[in-house]
Amino acid sequence: MVKPLLISLLATSLFSAESLMFYKSGGKKLFDSQMNIPSYWAGTLFNKDLRFGYFERTCSLLACSKDKGILELYMPDAQKHFSLKKRFNAFTGKNAGDKLAAGDLKTPIGIYTLVERKRQVDPFYGPMAFVTSYPNLYDRIRGKNGTGIWVHGVPLSGTRDPFTKGCIAINNNDLIQLDQTINPANTLLIIDSSLKQGVSPSSYSAIIAGLHQWKYAWTYNDLDTYLASYDPSFKRADGMNLAQFKAYKERIFSKNEDKSILLDHLNIIPYPGEKRNLFWVTFNQLYISDSHKFEGEKSLLVRLNPNQSISILTEE
Repeated sequence: MVKPLLISLLATSLFSAESLMFYKSGGKKLFDSQMNIPSYWAGTLFNKDLRFGYFERTCSLLACSKDKGILELYMPDAQKHFSLKKRFNAFTGKNAGDKLAAGDLKTPIGIYTLVERKRQVDPFYGPMAFVTSYPNLYDRIRGKNGTGIWVHGVPLSGTRDPFTKGCIAINNNDLIQLDQTINPANTLLIIDSSLKQGVSPSSYSAIIAGLHQWKYAWTYNDLDTYLASYDPSFKRADGMNLAQFKAYKERIFSKNEDKSILLDHLNIIPYPGEKRNLFWVTFNQLYISDSHKFEGEKSLLVRLNPNQSISILTEE
């Protein structure tokens, strides 16, 4: 087995001249290739809390079940195990189903960030509000529209209907408590009709391995394998379809540049809704080549296929 050999070599002489020679003469590529195998990641998932996804970047979670009319706050401990901190009664959109367009009175189904904390709002919305990132990347490529999906309170005076135009509304005291508890910049909002059961560890192993296979092909200029990770329906955030993306990447790969690509702070979250095989993937990427350098957050929507490979549907 290559993997035990590499681990033994690196563990016994990590800084030796022999190890450095092995690394420079092709050992790095050999070691990188092991990360493309799902079984390589099995140990990484041991004792992980996978109820909501695979998280390397710690964050708080707000989970909204529209059918039950609840909003739950989960927070991680030092081991990234999530515990329920508070359950709030919540109003959601008047109409059932996923939001498609402005004015349809539906609360969207998806994964969102809290992009703004609004202190000055109309008294109808209570003492304050959190603005969500709807429409997200996946919403936009599907042509969904509308804006102004908030998590807010209830009127400071008078009464209101037991539903919203698409927002999530909770009791004002609960909203104030939530505001005092979370950091909006480090909180994800997961909205579904009803909260789903967890995904098997083997699915996460396959996705992580698939991401490393994609990175491996990118790093070592294997264009065919790289493009095989993209779904025929692929559409990039800027609207580029797969044919346009392929032509663009062919020009880049033809330079045959040496590249260094690092991925860290990986999060993989099952995407809410009916399609249980879709996953929202985010990570920090550092890309360095002779002609270009990029460092920042990357977002992908991937499908886990029956053969355990991944297909990228969109990226930003």
